[in-house]
Amino acid sequence: MRLSRYFLPVLKQTPAEAQIPSHRLMLRAGMLRQEAAGIYAWLPLGHRVLKKVEQIVREEMDRAGAIELLMPTLQLADLWRESGRYDDYGKEMLRITDRHDRELLFGPTNEEMITEIFRAYVHSYKDLPKNLYHIQWKFRDEQRPRFGVMRGREFLMKDAYSFDLDEESGRKSYNQMFVAYLRTFARMGLKAIPMKAETGPIGGDLSHEFIVLAETGESAVFCDKRVLDLPIPGFDVDYRGDLQPIIDQWTSLYAATEDVHDVARYERETAPENRMTARGIEVGQVFFFGDKYSKPMKATVTGPDGVDRAVQMGSYGVGVSRLAGAIIEASHDDDGIIWPDPVAPFGAGILNLKPGDAACDAACETAYAALSAAGKEPLLDDTDERPGGKFATMDLIGLPWQLIIGPRGLAEGTVELKRRAPGERKTLSLESAIQAITG
Repeated sequence: MRLSRYFLPVLKQTPAEAQIPSHRLMLRAGMLRQEAAGIYAWLPLGHRVLKKVEQIVREEMDRAGAIELLMPTLQLADLWRESGRYDDYGKEMLRITDRHDRELLFGPTNEEMITEIFRAYVHSYKDLPKNLYHIQWKFRDEQRPRFGVMRGREFLMKDAYSFDLDEESGRKSYNQMFVAYLRTFARMGLKAIPMKAETGPIGGDLSHEFIVLAETGESAVFCDKRVLDLPIPGFDVDYRGDLQPIIDQWTSLYAATEDVHDVARYERETAPENRMTARGIEVGQVFFFGDKYSKPMKATVTGPDGVDRAVQMGSYGVGVSRLAGAIIEASHDDDGIIWPDPVAPFGAGILNLKPGDAACDAACETAYAALSAAGKEPLLDDTDERPGGKFATMDLIGLPWQLIIGPRGLAEGTVELKRRAPGERKTLSLESAIQAITG
């Protein structure tokens, strides 16, 4: 992409309403524009990040055996009455009446709808287990939306739902999603710690929140710091095998959010030198809730003994749009965003310090073609902006690599290569710089 043809409305000043780094930087970097309280338009740069995050989530769900579908944003109120949640959910639910006086709602979650879909088609234990997921926009009418995408009203979410014959099988599905989440967040450059958590309005008695540590986190967390050094399951993890040893390893060390923190247990199980208190951002949560929805909604299957029984269910959410903000909270500096390579909107920025100079233009075109061919998705700054402005913009938007090409360096047969994360610069030949980026 050439910056002269792109839409990148960066801001020099920080909007007054932005209180945390991710909100400030997303607005300044031209990723978002607020359209209403807690509701944002995702501009081209932000949309590219959103799609990168979404794709990683999708790949890990697919690898774990989940099957993608797409459910509508609007749901019938009668479905929620079946489960008993319609009157209990509160004012966060946006309720709508259409022209035929049918009561609808803008879905904050999809347990009822997926249960209705499942019960219409699956009637035998032979068709189990099943795990169905979608990535869809949701709406919760937060009383005080704030912190940009971290606490918005409209948000993009991946939610998966497992269906099993019995509790033992249901917990195996829970374990699969637990492991998939460890891998998903690690691929985005995040260290997400699973912590015992309240189940809230979703229900059930087993739940873990996946928490990313950040100074601006919404709640306090307490954990054994050794959990930060636990290994992430590899690409070759066997999702059909026994995953309990991985779960045991990650849950044997104390880790809890403040709403379920047990001070006595924490001090009993964690040596003083290993105790860590921090702030955390929730980026995902997994639940096992048995027949909470299947029983009242009559989602049953016939078992091997010929007896009908309510299926055992779990649900598993990842805040896709929230993750874009969480990554920034965990990875930024005073100059701007520092994107991990897998979620960066562009793999590298090419800075032409003198557009119109034949040598600079030719070198930039060579680099642009080579990086494009290697799948690095370069962004070529071919504008007439001053060099200082170009450097500031590239640091702000946080691309992993900056290839700086100017007439002075080319006269000596060199270009400058900057790695955004450590900020180190190297003077190399153009060929060597391209090789360094492409690996």
